[in-house]
Amino acid sequence: MIAVPLRAAARTLLLAAFGAMLSGCEKSANTPAALTVASTPTEAQTEEGMFIFWIEHVIDDELTNGGVRIRGGDGIALVDIDRDGHVDVVTAQEDSNHLRIAYGTDNPNNWILKTIAEGSVVGAIEDIAVADLNGDGWPDIAAACEDAHLVYFENPGDTIRGTVWSSIIPSITQGRGSWLRVFAADINGDGKPDLTAANKGGADIVRPGVDAPKNGATSLITITGAPLDDDAWAEQVLFMEGIPNTALPLDFDSDGDLDVLAAKRVRQQLIIIENLGAEDNGELRHRAIPIRIAPAFEAPEDWSALANAFQADAADMNGDGRLDLILNVIEISKHYAGRTAGLGWLKQPAELSDPWLFYRIGNTLPDWVIGIHLTDIDGDGSLDVITGGYSGINVLAGTYSGASRDFDEPSVNATSSVGRIAWFQNPGNPEGEWYRHDISRRVRGMYDMFVSYDLDRDGDLDIIAPRGNSGEFDGVFWLEQVRSQSPIPALEPARQNESRHLPLPPANWAEIYDRTETYTAPNKVGR
Repeated sequence: MIAVPLRAAARTLLLAAFGAMLSGCEKSANTPAALTVASTPTEAQTEEGMFIFWIEHVIDDELTNGGVRIRGGDGIALVDIDRDGHVDVVTAQEDSNHLRIAYGTDNPNNWILKTIAEGSVVGAIEDIAVADLNGDGWPDIAAACEDAHLVYFENPGDTIRGTVWSSIIPSITQGRGSWLRVFAADINGDGKPDLTAANKGGADIVRPGVDAPKNGATSLITITGAPLDDDAWAEQVLFMEGIPNTALPLDFDSDGDLDVLAAKRVRQQLIIIENLGAEDNGELRHRAIPIRIAPAFEAPEDWSALANAFQADAADMNGDGRLDLILNVIEISKHYAGRTAGLGWLKQPAELSDPWLFYRIGNTLPDWVIGIHLTDIDGDGSLDVITGGYSGINVLAGTYSGASRDFDEPSVNATSSVGRIAWFQNPGNPEGEWYRHDISRRVRGMYDMFVSYDLDRDGDLDIIAPRGNSGEFDGVFWLEQVRSQSPIPALEPARQNESRHLPLPPANWAEIYDRTETYTAPNKVGR
């Protein structure tokens, strides 16, 4: 988990703007005050008029897995890793240092749960990438560890469920600070998967005005030979400015090779690393192109926008043949009466160096949009977006709130920044008005990433996600999409005893928001 540090100037403007918070551009339901988000009847409908609601199912947590105390669900990958025809779920459990696999079966409520690695070898494991890195036909796992290094785990093949996975920590990734993200894709065009990875240089939050680590980098990691051989690993730094936040491979210029989206965390700036092809020695030729953001709507002259793409997704949203970005964007202007910060999409221009037009989708304030996943939830052929937020943060200051992850703080209420899951329904024209549908809002919850798949094979997409910040409820779960003829409460929870469900925030939440803040994450108190 991270908090969201901001540039000092931006932070000052945002704090001043919160006096009369704007509700955002999306429509939302008129929810009775007495109803929690989960118990509010859904207004989400398909084109055929069927109502969409969700049933929550636990895949892996300590109450389900026999007492393995997993904490801090973070990275996730969906893949048939044992090649038995059933999709499996690989997750990173950051706070407890666990790499886990839930092996799928014929029944989406019956999973075979295994720990692949635990302890310092996966210290603060934040992210994972799954690909056949050794070319034997079996998917392997690369992990980015925020307290440590990158680590490779080799799939043992036919004996996968009963054999210890061989692993290596490449020496080139050791002593480097904090590996935050890792992705697997063929970047250099040799037909084999490479890794792109972001290294912050330091594990803890960087305070505004305090010198940032100097050794952070956005890197290309290539493997020549057997991955268990340390000499097979090589690193090429692609970008080394600011504090890296992502290394997402995308073909921005549609030339057939993959570029890389990089970002400066604290300065909230996006950069395209354009792939210009490989040299004879294997080095990648590249150039950095900053993404400039312009409003697609009438805005004040001093308008500016910030984004760091901690989570982002991409698709051709408007059908013009160019890849667009979907991410959280902070808008800044001294003329705004309130904060317009939330989910939106950036329309790619004809030239990458030209300004990208920003279209608002909506927000979940005071809950922060972190997890972002594009998928066609309602089955109408257009891409919707499911989002997740963090509990335990102070959204006004961009720091932690100090709220515990182990129990529900009595002071946390509907005005606090908490764990919310919501999805935004595409109106068909992505430049139009999106409709937000809230699924759940709990005192404790961290929803960093989502994947979608029809787990129950009923013809609609379900949602699978890790969960953190919730003590014994941490792990991984899935949301079964269900459709009915009449409105049903938005969520049927998996547990009766849970972190407290909350209603939507009042309109004046910013006036009564608890401004307690800290730079120490709850899992690091006392260290």
